[in-house]
Amino acid sequence: MSNMPAESLLDERHVLSESAFVELVVWRVPAPVRGSEHEYRYRLALVVDGGCVLRYDNEAGKGDHRHVGDKEHEYRFKNAEQLLADFWKDAEEMLK
Repeated sequence: MSNMPAESLLDERHVLSESAFVELVVWRVPAPVRGSEHEYRYRLALVVDGGCVLRYDNEAGKGDHRHVGDKEHEYRFKNAEQLLADFWKDAEEMLK
């Protein structure tokens, strides 16, 4: 395990409308989060009317996955750029 500290790569909130916003948090970590095989820890969320309707994350032990409403689905992590592209694509679909 590396002695390097975790590095914040992204910590943003984007207001999309009066009732919707996204929160994007991505860290580079010195060792993969338990259940993942890459150097990122992330939480990407779409909140509408006060409720989280879409979330991509890799909390320890669960690995990479996404929540759509109250259902959880596996997510195949490729790289950080693809993660953000996939999240925004799903968020745009949900907001239509």
